[in-house]
Amino acid sequence: MDRSPSQPDHLRLDDQLCFALYAATHAITRAYRPLLSEIGLTYPQYLVMLTLWQDGASAIGHIARRLELDSHAVTPLIRRLEADGFVVRRRGVDRRHVVIELTPHGVELEEAAARAQLQVVCGTGLSDPDLAVLRRQLRDLSSELTSTHTSSEASAVENDGS
Repeated sequence: MDRSPSQPDHLRLDDQLCFALYAATHAITRAYRPLLSEIGLTYPQYLVMLTLWQDGASAIGHIARRLELDSHAVTPLIRRLEADGFVVRRRGVDRRHVVIELTPHGVELEEAAARAQLQVVCGTGLSDPDLAVLRRQLRDLSSELTSTHTSSEASAVENDGS
């Protein structure tokens, strides 16, 4: 990278990747909000449901990993989905292991969610190939940043132990 902090324009809002991603994320969630509200879901609940529709019955830890969240962030979402009749919690063979399963009502909801998702995708104005490229680039970016962050944390721990 050839930019240095000494250059006067290094902190322009319009040049920030973080702000572009932040604004795009808000635009997407704003587009989803009224459509998901019609079917009784919030956007974070929708993400949990997507995981269950795709992966089937899953442990809370699995759902949290798929959403790149801590388990304690997923638990309140599961509670609300359970209260709304979309999922049930079942104890696994190991009583400490809790599995989340879709109810028939939760299964039926997938079709309405698919219509909402299609509406948002159409609203982006992007073609299917362009959307696929964008998703891949964002996943690659996330992986790179996660890898870099993990490496930095490991180095910090090693240096603290010396």
